Amino acid sequence: MSETPKRSQRAGHGADTIYWDPAKKSYVGAVSLGYAPNGKRRRPKVYGKTKTEVRQKIRDLKKEVQTGVKAPANYTVADAVNDWLERGLKGRDEKGTIGKNRSMANKHLIPFIGKAKLKELSADDVDDWLDDRAEFLATRSLRDLLAILRRSIAHAQRRDKAARNVALLVTAPEGRPGRPSKALNLEQAKAVLIAARPSRLYAYLVLSLLSGVRTEEARPLTWDHVFLETKDGIPPHVAVWRSVRKHGETKTRKSRRTIALPKQVVDVLEEHMRWQKRERAARGMEWSPTGRVFTTRSGEPLDAANVRRDFKAIVKKAGLKPEWTPRELRHSFVSLLSDHGIPLERIALLVGHSSQATTEAVYRKQLRPVITQGAEAMDDIFAEDQEGEETEADEEGDAVA
Repeated sequence: MSETPKRSQRAGHGADTIYWDPAKKSYVGAVSLGYAPNGKRRRPKVYGKTKTEVRQKIRDLKKEVQTGVKAPANYTVADAVNDWLERGLKGRDEKGTIGKNRSMANKHLIPFIGKAKLKELSADDVDDWLDDRAEFLATRSLRDLLAILRRSIAHAQRRDKAARNVALLVTAPEGRPGRPSKALNLEQAKAVLIAARPSRLYAYLVLSLLSGVRTEEARPLTWDHVFLETKDGIPPHVAVWRSVRKHGETKTRKSRRTIALPKQVVDVLEEHMRWQKRERAARGMEWSPTGRVFTTRSGEPLDAANVRRDFKAIVKKAGLKPEWTPRELRHSFVSLLSDHGIPLERIALLVGHSSQATTEAVYRKQLRPVITQGAEAMDDIFAEDQEGEETEADEEGDAVA
């Protein structure tokens, strides 16, 4: 039941006034905000169905004046999110950071609370939205969504389009259990490499699995950062100084590292270089020592979709479920080294982690306290398999002869 209009005493000069307007069939609040520079009295009005609603609008209006923030009446959550994506992430990777945030916002944020006016958005609204999404998303995704909303509102605040950030008052709920990353065991890893042998992705997978570089670090790798010969006592190595992130920066400062290469990786990369030179020559293209190590058939840089598609086919050929992803080669590298006895602090250096805690919490699957070197260990791990392949090849050659 709505409140019944009652006659009230006349407000004092300069005081706020609330009265019933029969023509608009609503309560009107007239707010006294002093005088404008031209001497005209500033007395804006707000409207509501009840006096309580009008009083709240008057308080909000005064707060906007005090803070210097005048939130646009029709500025929505969707407007705030889109403004942040367009202007608040300048310099970020369009396909990476921006693309990921835009995709999440378009799927799980804007369709549900995007039409809400930002100045009217409440913490309860945010809670209800996240609770609904918790039935479909993992906890990590819910936290990412809340971060998008928080940063979008903060961006609006910096442009005087929002008075407060209600998303800061909310905690992301627990969502569905996420898919944990896995690591290939030794037999699975060997099966994947055997299945990949005829593929142009073979060298890519060998490098990723036996040296632990990230997929985003392998794709932009150039030949001038690959050293396949021992020189001045320095063994063959790869300089991981770039990634596909914006401006070519690696994930962290410690991600910039130089990694010794196992002999098997050196052999495969030498073969890959010879093959790439022949392919370029056949296509009338000049091979460049500063060119990409891994490319498409047309010589274009690989993208994540190329790698995922080809890797899925290789995994299936190896007799494994197609749920494996290229990034889990890095997990497998860490797990295999750990199982072989490499200490935690050395693994952290090899994979370019900022701390040992990251390695232990995210990647390491087994703990074995024995000391040895990463490249040497990988040679030991895969030596038996490589010898077996050479023996089989010799036997086949004898049979043909």
